[in-house]
Amino acid sequence: MLKENQIRLIEEIIETAYKLLTHKLAFGGLTARNESAFQLEFGHILKTIGQLYEFRLVDKFHLEFETYISLNGTSIKSKSDRARIDLLLKYQDNENSTKAAIELKFFKKDNHREPNNRYDVFKDISNLELYKKHDIDLCYFILATDHTHYCFKDSYSPDTADFDFRHEKKYNAGTILQYKTLKPYGNDLTLNQDYEFLWDTINDLNFLKLKV
Repeated sequence: MLKENQIRLIEEIIETAYKLLTHKLAFGGLTARNESAFQLEFGHILKTIGQLYEFRLVDKFHLEFETYISLNGTSIKSKSDRARIDLLLKYQDNENSTKAAIELKFFKKDNHREPNNRYDVFKDISNLELYKKHDIDLCYFILATDHTHYCFKDSYSPDTADFDFRHEKKYNAGTILQYKTLKPYGNDLTLNQDYEFLWDTINDLNFLKLKV
């Protein structure tokens, strides 16, 4: 199978799994309301759908949780030559192999870790950009939250306003993101791509899916 076709199939698998997961969570078909359960349920749906896409005997879909990949340099996340990915998908046959990395977050209103959570989102996106330079073909960031603070709040404090992924907000490649508090939570971040943040709201949950 051509590499381009494998990439298209993995995109279909992720998009379908995302739609099923978000609707099951929002309508009560699943009760995963924390990050570890969110990851587990999404992984289960991805694996189930991925195996249905094994159309030929040589087609193989594989999924790994919390796995490490090698980096030729230093990762912001791991500060080593390895990086840990929440979900790693592989689709391969006898000719080609395609990999996709997914980073997940689930922010609960009753665990309001702000503004550090917003920084961590941009840090994950930065890491995913790095993974694309190291043998990963597709990268996605997915966030679920029951707190509208992240998607529809009127404004943020000037000290942390750089870290803004509210609905319909945009990030321009090369813009420096800075934590301007007396004791910054993390180093400045700069992303390589343009992004537009578009949220899906279903019942009491809000979801952000970003293709990196």
